[in-house]
Amino acid sequence: MAKKTPRFEFAGLSIDAGKHINCELEIARLYTHSPLSVSVDILHGKHPGPVLLINAAIHGDELNGIEVVRQIIEKLDLNKLHGTIIAVPVVNVFGFIHKSRYLPDRRDLNRCFPGSERGSIAGRMAYQYFNQVVRRASHVIDLHTAAIYRTNLPQIRANLENPLAKEMAMAFGSPVVVDASLREGSLRAAAEEFNIPVITFEAGEALRLDPHAVGSGVQGVLKVMRHLNMLRTSRSKKVIEPMVPKATRWIRADYDGLLRSHVALGEKVSKDQVIATISDPAGSSEAPVIAPQGGIVIGQQTLPLVNEGDAIFHVAFFEVPDGFVEEQVESYLDDAIEELDDELKWGITN
Repeated sequence: MAKKTPRFEFAGLSIDAGKHINCELEIARLYTHSPLSVSVDILHGKHPGPVLLINAAIHGDELNGIEVVRQIIEKLDLNKLHGTIIAVPVVNVFGFIHKSRYLPDRRDLNRCFPGSERGSIAGRMAYQYFNQVVRRASHVIDLHTAAIYRTNLPQIRANLENPLAKEMAMAFGSPVVVDASLREGSLRAAAEEFNIPVITFEAGEALRLDPHAVGSGVQGVLKVMRHLNMLRTSRSKKVIEPMVPKATRWIRADYDGLLRSHVALGEKVSKDQVIATISDPAGSSEAPVIAPQGGIVIGQQTLPLVNEGDAIFHVAFFEVPDGFVEEQVESYLDDAIEELDDELKWGITN
């Protein structure tokens, strides 16, 4: 006789196996005395397994991850799910309401973890969220986009020295995996102090919904769930081998003016290639932006107004030929939505 899956305990609630509940978790109060609550969905599978936290919008203007979480919640079959999903579409509710990256005190929530019970509103929010939500998880996928007026190629950032985080990063299947050091105050750094592996997915730009970013995000989350044996193996035979760059570098503007980009995300650039032009508004003078070495564009500024010193292109450098990486990226972007449509047609837990 199969062992019965125990109930999942969360914030004073007891959730039976095979059940989906939504709860509002109060994490702060505003000066109006109104509570500031985070909506949390618990999807407790019929079968035992890991506890995976999927959260988005730690920065309130980063929207792609919210749609990723919504689609995951909508499509999972709890009768076939092994383990538990904690899904939080919007962590930074205040920033989301105000279409802002930050909190009321202009602090970045992702520099405040694990927080302080007696600190600022940012510190208190981080403390409550970290202790009531993050520490209930065995694994975490943190969904992000680039900051305002920038866009990112779909990519994973993780501490690859942590073997569990590395396994999750490679399983996600994004074309590029950046070995990113842990920043003090970040969710990744705080969680790893408690031996909770975290990977960060970056794709698209703030205040925009990008179908490729959303599709690749959903696909990646499902692949990590399969890696953790939370879902059955996919019928898809397409495999993307993630590439880990040996280094990344921001190329900065040497002049002020209007930026005209000549390259796109995922495109290969060569050393000394003119990748953009900066002109003065009247067009009486212009200057080229030259790539200092060859690589793949993994991020770029979308606002054409630049000042001298602005970071305008994020380029990754690889040991393998850039042409090979470019082909992997193109294949990934072409297949992301097609794969997702195919999976949803068959049912993602079949």
